[in-house]
This record gives sequence, structure tokens and C-alpha cells, in this order.
Amino acid sequence: MLPKGQFYSRNWILYSALGQPEVDIKSYRLRISGNVENSFSLTYEQLKEKATVEYTSDFHCVTKWSIKDVRWKGVSLRALLEEARPKGDSEWVVFLCLDGYSAPVPLEDALDERAIIAIEMNEKPLRPEQGFPARPFIPHLYGWKSAKWVTEVHVIRSYIDGYWERYGYHERGNVYLEERFKGQEWRKVKKSVAGTLKAQD
Repeated sequence: MLPKGQFYSRNWILYSALGQPEVDIKSYRLRISGNVENSFSLTYEQLKEKATVEYTSDFHCVTKWSIKDVRWKGVSLRALLEEARPKGDSEWVVFLCLDGYSAPVPLEDALDERAIIAIEMNEKPLRPEQGFPARPFIPHLYGWKSAKWVTEVHVIRSYIDGYWERYGYHERGNVYLEERFKGQEWRKVKKSVAGTLKAQD
């Protein structure tokens, strides 16, 4: 069901808040780190070997457009975090990216059974402009949390702002609760951000 406030678009609107980085796939690593018992990293080839989660889910951008029935494939984020063993006082995860972008999500959302590190979209590897080689995807969160070109899943004790959260975007970003902005409704701030809004989708 399409969440309140969203409309289906036929085409992706591709944003890059900090510019599209160059990716050296030979040196690329995804690191699981921070407030954990067991930090580790994976190459792209290792990610492909672990990418066993597949499902179809809509993608929802905070700017109100959605893409229907995207086929996702990736690595279970829960499995990666369970291997890293977050310490008992951990509450948040921050996705850190090759371009300097960052996006926090609550640990409970990162542990959702459908939360993945996506490496394929519609049965093809992610295109460079879609975040190749990898990006997190959590179906019930807005697309700015699906950080492109992710290089690190960093577990932390307490909340910190990411790139867009510093500009007033919601800490969590639940699509079905319309959590677009911190303590504000979309209509109240839409005019002030129009023209500068470049959500990381």
C-alpha cells in the first residue's frame, strides 16, 4: 500500500548531495565497526557471496515520489550486525559513505529482518549513480537513509546527526509515520527548502 503523502513515479530522480565519487572496486571494503565486540570488513566479492536476501519492495523518497515494485538483492544487515556483536549500550547505526555522506538509523531498524546492504536492483548490479557497489535499504524508511556508496556500518551508543539531519530532517525517517522533518510537518517547511532540497535517494 502506498504510504500517505506519496505518489508513484515512473522514473527515478537521481540525487547526489556531495557529488558522485569514483569507486575502485579492487580496494573497496565494507567495514562493520564502532561500539561492537568484533569489527570486520568485507570485499565486494565477499558481499556478493553473502547476498542471499531477495524481495520486492517500493522505494520512497522524502520528496514524496515512490518507485513501485523494485526488486532488491543484498546481504542481511541483521546478520552482519550479529556477527559484529553490538555492545549492550548501542542504540544507533550510522552509514558512512565514500563521498563523505552519512545517515543514522536506530539499531532496531537496522536489525529489521528486511534491512539489507543492497548490491543489486532489478536483477542487475547497482549502477554507479544508484550507489554502486552497495547501499543500505530498509523498506519502511525514506530513501535518504539508503545511503549510496556505503563503506561503513558504524554502531554508536547515542544519536548523532547525519548529512541531512543537520538540516532538520527527521532522526528516524519512518515512511508510514511521515517522519520527514524533526518536529515539523512537511507543509510548514516545504517552501523554505524548495530549490535546495537534494535528498540522498
